[in-house]
Order: sequence, then structure tokens, then C-alpha cells
Amino acid sequence: MKRWLRQRIDTVYERLLSHELTGAPTHIAVIQDGNRRYARQNGDEAHEGHRAGAKTTERVLEWCQEIGVEELTLYTFSTENFDRPDEQKEALFDLLCDKLHEFADADRVHDNGVCIRAIGEIEMLPDRVQDAVDYAEEQTGEYDDFVLNIALAYGGRSRLLEAARGVAREVDSNGLEPDEIDVETIEQRLYDQPVRDVDLIIRPAGEERTSNFLPWHANGNEAAVFFCTPYWPEFSKSDFLRGIRTYEHRAESWRRTRARRALALLGAVSEAELTEAQSVVNRFRDSLPTAERSELDNLEILENRDRERDADSVEGIESGSQAAD
Repeated sequence: MKRWLRQRIDTVYERLLSHELTGAPTHIAVIQDGNRRYARQNGDEAHEGHRAGAKTTERVLEWCQEIGVEELTLYTFSTENFDRPDEQKEALFDLLCDKLHEFADADRVHDNGVCIRAIGEIEMLPDRVQDAVDYAEEQTGEYDDFVLNIALAYGGRSRLLEAARGVAREVDSNGLEPDEIDVETIEQRLYDQPVRDVDLIIRPAGEERTSNFLPWHANGNEAAVFFCTPYWPEFSKSDFLRGIRTYEHRAESWRRTRARRALALLGAVSEAELTEAQSVVNRFRDSLPTAERSELDNLEILENRDRERDADSVEGIESGSQAAD
């Protein structure tokens, strides 16, 4: 009875959250944390927790496609994970091989145009995992409706370091001028294929840190972050929708901040800057509270009066000149 009631409550809550949401992030990044703790909690071996977590991953992929997300990145195996006991690593490598082949052959992947890609130091992985990565990428490489990035042997700091080294080598060989280095220069050296800016990072299992995950694309984009307590195998659709709501609130806050900054500048900028600030305010004015929108309306009324007075003054001067003539 209690389980039935809980399921009913979860269903109603999911429906409520779904009705509240008005949009979806383009790119979600997930740190799949808590698999081993979930296994210990249930008296199982670590690999059983990872298998349970893999089922959650499949569901999250479906949820992303339902609401219109275009890219999903999964933090699956970090460079620090190489320090784990051999039996844990081997079991995880076997699971990765199974799932990569399963995903690459799944009808739902091909029907939805899912492109599977691996990011990270793939050459550090066992040959069988590298072969499975190659197979998944070859089977889905022609699709572009949805991108699924699997972060394997991944470390955000190491990727940035390698990109910086690549730029330094090109400058040293006189193939690149320092003044030519821009954002695109770095991004081209981070991954073999473009990765969109991250809009939302989700981390379950109670940890409140992003663990060096996609720092260029997440921190640089001021991504929203959603932390929650369930272990990854327990992560529900309600948790997922709560994460999307966090993103929406973060996006709304960003819009409001931009509008407020532009509003504050309106009274103390040059004519050219005034036009730009006015444009920003007009774009984001709906995100401002009613009182602040009223303040903006009052400013516009004052500006219109000033313009009318200026026009009257010019007209009066011209009329006086004509009378004198």
C-alpha cells in the first residue's frame, strides 16, 4: 500500500512539474554518481550498482528527447577512476563494452537519430573498450538529431592543458600569431568534434561539486547546476524535471540581471551606449518584476518629454530666426 501511494504521489508530482516547465536546455551534462554506494546499500557488488545506473541512463536519454534537449553528456569514467581496484575496473569496462554495442544497435537510437561520441583520453582505455567506442561512433556517425557524449578517461583540466599545449606548439612553429588566438582556437583543440555550451549540470548522490566536468563549456557558459540526494540508480523523472526547473530559474535570473544592469546604465551612458542598453532592456523587460518595469516605463516617459522639449526648443529657435529675417 505504501509503495502504491508513493508511486501515485510521484506520478502527480511529475505531471505538475511537466506543466510548470516552459522550455528545455540545449545541452545537459550528468555526473552519474552513487552507483557503488547504491550497491553497498543493497548488499550487492559494485558492478551491480553500475548496471542499475546504466538503466537510469537509458531512461534519462528518453526524457531528454521527450522535452527537446539536443545534447547529453555523461560523465562515465574519469581519469581518477583508473586508481580503483582491478576487479572493479574490469567489470566496469565489460559493462561499457556491452552498453556501447547495445546502444549502437538499438532501434530507438537509430529511429531518433542519436549520434554517439566519446570524449576524453580514449587511448588510455583497454583495446576492447576502444573497439566498442569505434563501433558505436561508426554505427551512429551519420546522425545529428541528438548527440550523446560519453566522457571516458576524462579530466576537464587535462583537456584544457592539452589544448593550451597545442596552441603553444602552433605559435612556436609560426603557424599561429598570438593575436589570432580566440575562443574558437581553444575549442577546436578540446575535442575532435564541436561540443555545445552546457546549460545544466546534474549531479545526484548528495555531492555538491562539479568535479572538473566540462569546465570550458559549463563554467564559461555560467551553466545552472542541480544537486540532489538520490543515488544515480534511484534518480527519477521527478528529479530530472526538478533539474530542468532549476535551469529555467537560472536562465530567468540571468535575463533579469542583464535587464537590471542595462536599466541602471540608461541614465549614465553616451548616446551610442544608450541605444545598446535600451535594446537589452527591451529584450529582457518581461523578466523584470512589475515595479521595475514601471520604473522603466517612467524613464521612457521622461525621455520622451526631454525629446519633445528639445524639439520645441529647436522649433522656437528656428521660428525666431525666421522672424528676424
